[in-house]
Amino acid sequence: MKRITVFCGSNFGTDEIYEKQAFRLGEILAQRHIGLVYGGANVGLMNSVAEGSLSKGGEVTGVLPVFIKDKGIAHKNLTELILVNTMHERKTKMNELSDGVIALPGGFGTLEEFFETLTWAQLGLHRKPAGLLNINGYYDSLKILAQTMVENGFLKEASRKMLLISDDIDNLIDQMESYIAPGIDKWIIRENNLA
Repeated sequence: MKRITVFCGSNFGTDEIYEKQAFRLGEILAQRHIGLVYGGANVGLMNSVAEGSLSKGGEVTGVLPVFIKDKGIAHKNLTELILVNTMHERKTKMNELSDGVIALPGGFGTLEEFFETLTWAQLGLHRKPAGLLNINGYYDSLKILAQTMVENGFLKEASRKMLLISDDIDNLIDQMESYIAPGIDKWIIRENNLA
């Protein structure tokens, strides 16, 4: 893997472990010679992961919409800062630049970005791995929800397995590096059509 996109919060959260692990993720990516692609801001966990990578000489590419840059929160010391016009262009560009995606804890925006990327994989638009770094059990309830989706017939088990999860950074990256995308058909066909 040459580059990994990281989606994460623009806040630090309520426990310092989130900031520490975001910084550590950046360090490990750099140490493993994997470039970081992220949202380009200098706030919250976004700043922490970028600073972690930069502290170890890593390549860090930020992708930032112009309207956010105008708020004065663009990171000024990146390897490259790419400006785009919309949030959708941002996600598309980040996908083009990277070989996989990791989501750290975050809010609605983090989940939206991560799940759109995962949905693109489910639809066969790419074959890249998507992983959750489950810091402090943050994504435990999401793991349960994904299983509930399977049990209730809204998600195939093969699709659920596309969601890689670990609380250990190296383990998650190892899973991503060995990931083989399943050959699945997204569309569920009801065999017994009740008319």
